[in-house]
Amino acid sequence: MRIGELAGKAGVSTRALRYYEEQGILSSERTPSGQRLYADSAVDRVRLIQQFYAAGLGSRTIATILPCVDAGHAEPEVIEVLRADRARITASIAQLEEAGRKLDQVIELAVRPDPEHCPHLREHPTDRNRASV
Repeated sequence: MRIGELAGKAGVSTRALRYYEEQGILSSERTPSGQRLYADSAVDRVRLIQQFYAAGLGSRTIATILPCVDAGHAEPEVIEVLRADRARITASIAQLEEAGRKLDQVIELAVRPDPEHCPHLREHPTDRNRASV
């Protein structure tokens, strides 16, 4: 099948398919005129690649994993790479959760400002009246 047909069946762009080929995680044959031709199994391969990306894996890791998928067995080194990626994602989640908590505080201060955090509220009303006269 041609690149447009694969893109439609797999639900990705033709640009993504070209990128996958550049990264060595998808292959195609070429016609004499240079058009890409993919096996029917490429649909499942692209969907698998999409799942790996959705899991937060990068192209290099995916390129390492795909031969294991094909062989039906992962070497201990590959498992360690996956565990390291899982730890990276867990750390990112913790950072995002902390950022979310801080943003909640900012929102609360925006909704209900207090004198401790808003210098304008520290002034006495009489000081403001004198300044405006």
